[in-house]
Amino acid sequence: MEEKLITKKNGMAVLILSIFGFIICAAMCIMAGIRLDSNDTDPVGIALLITGIVLITVIPFLWGGLKVIKPQEALVLTLFGKYYGTLKDNGFYFVNPFVSAVNPAAGTTLSQSGDVDDGSKSKTGVQVNANSDGAGKKISLKVMTLNNARQKINDCLGNPVEIGIAVIWHVVDTTKAVFDVENYKEFLSLQCDAALRNIVRIYPYDVATNVDTTGDGEPDEGSLRGSSEVVAKRIRDEIQSRVNCAGLEIIEARITYLAYAPEIAAVMLQRQQASAIIDARKMIVEGAVGMVEMALERLSENNTVELDEERKAAMVSNLLVVLCGNKDAQPVVNSGSLY
Repeated sequence: MEEKLITKKNGMAVLILSIFGFIICAAMCIMAGIRLDSNDTDPVGIALLITGIVLITVIPFLWGGLKVIKPQEALVLTLFGKYYGTLKDNGFYFVNPFVSAVNPAAGTTLSQSGDVDDGSKSKTGVQVNANSDGAGKKISLKVMTLNNARQKINDCLGNPVEIGIAVIWHVVDTTKAVFDVENYKEFLSLQCDAALRNIVRIYPYDVATNVDTTGDGEPDEGSLRGSSEVVAKRIRDEIQSRVNCAGLEIIEARITYLAYAPEIAAVMLQRQQASAIIDARKMIVEGAVGMVEMALERLSENNTVELDEERKAAMVSNLLVVLCGNKDAQPVVNSGSLY
């Protein structure tokens, strides 16, 4: 179904004419009263009275067709079940008084900007209010940010990960949003959850060996923690492909929370600590070996002291103990002979 825009902004003209109509009707009733006072059967007076009463009854009914649209708002209208048109540009409109506004998502609030929450949202962040009046039938065209509830998802290695995203979106086609899906807000929320789960399962939390995250058949260094920009872009593209049918545009998707699930968080922290300790020890040993080599070379070049192989080995051992130890070494001064 194609979106049909209503562009005639004649609401002010209709309002002014209706006010003048009221004045004329009042004048007609007054004239009818004067004529009927003198002659109860005056046909002109009776005609004026009946016409005035009918017009006074009809004119307020026309006011039901006056619609005010603010900037970045839209109103989808139907006439007896048939699509009538969409008011999308801000202004004062007059439409058929029999039309009715349609917005199945009018009573649905999400964890996002632009929605009012009374604290009774469900776990998924979606709340449906049954009591939604006509004032809430307008569709917001503003850019909004959806913060769905955090999800627990297994990464490509099977580790449970908790992740949350913020999706920046807005409505671009009001007709698709209203008529092609049951509730475009709930539809967006569910598709965000599905797309997030579909992308996260491709990546490991940290860089892992022999993992292909790009689909080219070659292992790479992609990870949820280290490739957040790439992951967010893939999530955005995945969501967009799913919500095109609802007339929505996904501007951006960002990861707002990322952590291991509580049941394995402590173990993974110990693993990270062990990895950090190993890396630190490796750097210390490499530095100590370099310092020992430099010391032996300097002693040999300057002929400071001549050491045999056994004494060199003892010196290397002592230096490595001193340089690689966790505590400060306690020096021992040899006041005797060299050997």
